[in-house]
Amino acid sequence: MKQRLDRRDFLKLAGLGGAVFVAGCADMGAMSSARALDDFYFVQLSDTHWGFEGPPNPDAAVTLKKAVAAVNALTKPPDFIVFTGDLTHTTDDPSERRKRMTEFKAIVADLKVGDIHFMPGEHDASLDNGQAFKEFFGETHYSFDHKGVHFIVVDNVSDPAARIGDEQLAWMEADLKRQPNDARIVVFTHRPLFDLAPKWDWATRDGDRAIELLMPYPNVTVFYGHIHQENHHMTGHIAHHSAKSLIFALPAPNSQPNRTPLAWDPAQPYKGLGFREVTANVPRAEFAITEMPVVKA
Repeated sequence: MKQRLDRRDFLKLAGLGGAVFVAGCADMGAMSSARALDDFYFVQLSDTHWGFEGPPNPDAAVTLKKAVAAVNALTKPPDFIVFTGDLTHTTDDPSERRKRMTEFKAIVADLKVGDIHFMPGEHDASLDNGQAFKEFFGETHYSFDHKGVHFIVVDNVSDPAARIGDEQLAWMEADLKRQPNDARIVVFTHRPLFDLAPKWDWATRDGDRAIELLMPYPNVTVFYGHIHQENHHMTGHIAHHSAKSLIFALPAPNSQPNRTPLAWDPAQPYKGLGFREVTANVPRAEFAITEMPVVKA
């Protein structure tokens, strides 16, 4: 059953004001009628951790392939797909890291969408400052435009200290200065830019500087990964939305002493995993989020 949340109600809970935000959950194709009134939609996948093995997901060898099949089965193909980091699971072996990236790239090549954007997570990039990632996927930070929305991909993982860094922040500032004040801006990042749970590495040490750069723009939305669950947070008028993982779920922020994966449930094998559709209404600067399962129930 689809659920709707008016962003104004969401912001009232935080004592803030702002534009409408709609969130929902539905099965494949449930939003096809709504899309006719909107400008475009994209799909966000995150934290695939290709190469992971362990009890939190005994199906790890096929989960990514099932997610690719699920995206390909959508009633209408998305305009583009974005992977928000941790494409592969960490390894100290540089050759194994490249092997996993090779395998990941071969699997996602089956996606029936020509426009795919990649960004690293710390599992992909922190041990070699993003060198292997760049060999396979290109730059770790960049921007692009699509149908009236300006997208900024921020790298807060290649630095093992979880910083964006002065050089990239200067690039981001210059990029933003080229945008009009009323620009529709979407930021993709891996770690949260705000301090969600610093003890769990769910923060960016200089994320406040990135948020400060974004604050003058009234129409900004941030989509990120890393925490392996859906979470919604406001910093001023900027909404931050984290995505579920495609490998294993993690506990709610600070809900237990350690950040250990939630146990696999054989009765509900993909519980807590999934990807999302994000439907843009550009004139109204609204984004509708629909959470999708890895496989249909």
